[in-house]
Amino acid sequence: MPRVLVVDDEPHVTRLVQQRLRAEGYEAVTASHGMEALEKLATEGPFQVVVTDYNMPRMDGRQLCESIRERYAGEDICIFLVTARLEEPLREWAEGLPRVEYIEKPLSLQDLLLRLEKCFDEASECRGGDDA
Repeated sequence: MPRVLVVDDEPHVTRLVQQRLRAEGYEAVTASHGMEALEKLATEGPFQVVVTDYNMPRMDGRQLCESIRERYAGEDICIFLVTARLEEPLREWAEGLPRVEYIEKPLSLQDLLLRLEKCFDEASECRGGDDA
């Protein structure tokens, strides 16, 4: 079962996304900030996808993404950064990284599901057709 880590400091957002992902057959785990996400990656991983809010206390989405890329360099983790204000430096930074995408708020759960499907399809192609 595909595993997704959902990170947001607003509990109603993580709960809503988690419920929808589970209804679609994903295993969804939540974290309320970047530090907790790193802990869950270490203790409850592996995860194939991380969906994270950009603006959070303690560690923002960009810092979380950079930490994931550093700590899990050999793993194929797709990261979606969700942001209300997509500024050019963030857009350029995200576009320069493999398997990192940004999603503008308001978050469309349908758009997220389509992106997840694409992410898992690409991962399967890279492994020669294995299931994700």
